[in-house]
Amino acid sequence: MLTERQLGIVLAVVYEYIKTGEPAGSRTITKKYIKGLSPATIRNEMSDLEEMGYFYQPHTSSGRLPTAKSYRVYVDSVASRERLRPSGTGEWQKEIQTRRSGVEDLLRYVTNMLSRLTNCVGVAAVSGLDNTEIQHIDLMPLGGSHILALIVLKGGLVHHSQFALPCDVDALVIEELTHRINTVASGRTWNEVRDVLYDFVLIGLESVEEACRMAISELDNFLTMQNYRFFSSGAQHILNLPHFQTIGRLQAVLSLLEQERPLASMIERCRKSKSLNVSIGEENETDGIEGMTESSMILIPAQTRQQKAVLGLIGPLRMDYERSINILEAMVDVLGREE
Repeated sequence: MLTERQLGIVLAVVYEYIKTGEPAGSRTITKKYIKGLSPATIRNEMSDLEEMGYFYQPHTSSGRLPTAKSYRVYVDSVASRERLRPSGTGEWQKEIQTRRSGVEDLLRYVTNMLSRLTNCVGVAAVSGLDNTEIQHIDLMPLGGSHILALIVLKGGLVHHSQFALPCDVDALVIEELTHRINTVASGRTWNEVRDVLYDFVLIGLESVEEACRMAISELDNFLTMQNYRFFSSGAQHILNLPHFQTIGRLQAVLSLLEQERPLASMIERCRKSKSLNVSIGEENETDGIEGMTESSMILIPAQTRQQKAVLGLIGPLRMDYERSINILEAMVDVLGREE
């Protein structure tokens, strides 16, 4: 348990390093942050904090640098206090209001904005397709027993899936099946209609019961398993950060963006918790994300145009957490007005 003095020193060292990129010495702390104590007292406390795992010294004669443990204390402090709205929020809102296309285009645009504002990688995910209102479902014969399903969701999201039925089915039957599915599903979520679809659809189509059941089952699998659609922007910005001049750190971030799946558990946890989630350094390993011990990720749930989403940033341990969190929260507020 940190004392009040130790907490103040930890917060000061982290803040100084974020702002300057330089190790913080005892004289710097007394001059800029804690003016009631002597450098010798601060130095002794910093030595104790180093033994406790909060700091390390790159060289014996240098000041201290924060560890991920210190960043966690700092981030928890930032998250627990009221934050000022960042400047420029009005301009962001005007920019976003000009985007009259669907949710996917909007989120691509937002990730680009986040990246430009923070010099980190902006990420976003639309989640919970089975909880999103369905506008229309089209089943289109591709020849033989193969079917293409086009699923249009509230907000303009379009998804597609191909599957094979157990037998060839006449195009008129597919048309009738599509009509019946939409009669029940349009304007509702898949979760609301899943259990009643089978009984309604099969009336009068008993001769192709197996094919109808297969079609609904394939839609069910797709909408319940395809839980996230990811967007990212700004990988080029991190190339300019000294932290990512180390090829291993850069490869870890690029691999994470390329594979996407390792993000899913963190996205899901953030969506369920309905709160800000910051994963720092080694904390990323607990989510099965390899190579990210020197990087951090901030995620926050959002909602726009009646669809649930998650926004986030990926950057170095030495991320400006307070500014990044402020920008993300302001962006969530702006998106929430896009209903």
